[in-house]
Amino acid sequence: MLIRTILNEMVPKRIQNYISTKFLDLASSCLPSDFTFIIEERWQAVLNETFRAVEAYLPTRIGPSTDSLLIGSNEPLNPRAPPKQRIPVDCKIVDEFHGMRLEWTLRNSVDSNKYFPREKRYFRLNCKKGDRDRVMQCYFPHIATTAQWILNQRETLNIYTYDQESSAWEPTVFKHPATFEPLAMEPEVKQLIKDDLDSFVERKDFFEGVGRAWKRGYLLYGPSGTGKSSLLAAIANYLRYNIYDLQLQTARSDADLRHILTSTTNRSILLIEDIDCGTKVSHDRAKDQEDNDEQQNSNLLSSTDPGVTLSGLLNFLDGLWSSFGDERIIIFTTNHKDKLDPALLRPGRMDVHIHMGYCTPAAFRKLSATYLGIKHHPSFLTIDNLLQNITLTPAEVAQQLMKSDDPEAVLQSFIHFLEMKRNLRDDI
Repeated sequence: MLIRTILNEMVPKRIQNYISTKFLDLASSCLPSDFTFIIEERWQAVLNETFRAVEAYLPTRIGPSTDSLLIGSNEPLNPRAPPKQRIPVDCKIVDEFHGMRLEWTLRNSVDSNKYFPREKRYFRLNCKKGDRDRVMQCYFPHIATTAQWILNQRETLNIYTYDQESSAWEPTVFKHPATFEPLAMEPEVKQLIKDDLDSFVERKDFFEGVGRAWKRGYLLYGPSGTGKSSLLAAIANYLRYNIYDLQLQTARSDADLRHILTSTTNRSILLIEDIDCGTKVSHDRAKDQEDNDEQQNSNLLSSTDPGVTLSGLLNFLDGLWSSFGDERIIIFTTNHKDKLDPALLRPGRMDVHIHMGYCTPAAFRKLSATYLGIKHHPSFLTIDNLLQNITLTPAEVAQQLMKSDDPEAVLQSFIHFLEMKRNLRDDI
């Protein structure tokens, strides 16, 4: 007591606090104690890329100390394939890196404070307090680099649909076999698309230098059956990008749309199919003014679910919210381009417009090579002349070419089919 009284009188208060702080810092650095990192699935309103990297990295660190595993298979045609491994909730995984022992656990909780409850997932990383700086400076960059390599080497792609009840994207394995080679399109158009995709992927520095978001918008338009879905699948397989299939009707409001879109990952395709159908958000506003108020109001879900507005959609295409995420492709499809609002069609929103038209002679030759294995045949001239006088979608042509295993019989049957179509047209 006497010593403390003397010190209090002789040593200024500020110096006492400084000495006390330094002593506690020294003690905490010397004494063995743990430190915990929390990595939540979302970070500042967008998907947390660190969480995604950890999610890809940890399955590679499964070892004898792992106490549980989530396994499953999505190979119906190969039931003997070994199941894939994932990390279940509350599973502990121990990793070692540069002499550090690192314990991971996946947790989840439900945010019940929101009007629409949402599940929140997060990783807990426990390490020694003295290792905290090394974890930040060395371990997390190692995870990011490894995860990027894993994602680049992934064998399968996913297509996601948004589940409004769980407020989350639900994945399904994407196994569409389409590639650019067999597509029934003009060769020049296919090459133009591939060149544009390659240019987009390789020009990250350019986009940053000119102050633009690293994204690209495509509009695929044309009649049904002209190959829009096949082209989309070919683009996904060419880039090795996952697909997020968005139905605008699932978004209750612009705020809900913001949450849905910020939950998508980088290096992905956002697909909005048949944008002219099911909602008036994309319609030409000048034409919609001709409709009465009752018809317009009938498209709203309810007074509490106002739906997505054109302004809200445009804000994500090239407004302030367009800058979230990197390396994203946005693909719109429609059968009626003329119904779309001109504000949607301009560059920066739909940068590349690709018309998917009726079958041409060049497209027929590609279909013949794909389905019949024939690249040249005397009957092609007759077929070319008939195709130039009638409208037939590539899907209709493919259906005719699949009728028999005998190429000669198929070609003769196809010529007969084309002549019938021509005669019906002439009779009208």
